[in-house]
Amino acid sequence: MTAQTTGSATTKAAAPAAASTPSRKAWIKKTPVDIVLEQIGKQEEKVAGMRKELAQEERELAKLQQARKVLEAQ
Repeated sequence: MTAQTTGSATTKAAAPAAASTPSRKAWIKKTPVDIVLEQIGKQEEKVAGMRKELAQEERELAKLQQARKVLEAQ
């Protein structure tokens, strides 16, 4: 019974894979320059995201410092 289940599972799995194969884009080999430029772009995006997070954290810190000043004044 396990052999039949395994056989039908591979048949079902193979059918969608065969159908999706023609719709895939052709593989294009990247040059070393393309790879480095892609890495630079990814790093720029990462740094931009970190800057946004830092700005948010700094605003939160400023709020907390304001609260501390109010509490210490009492």
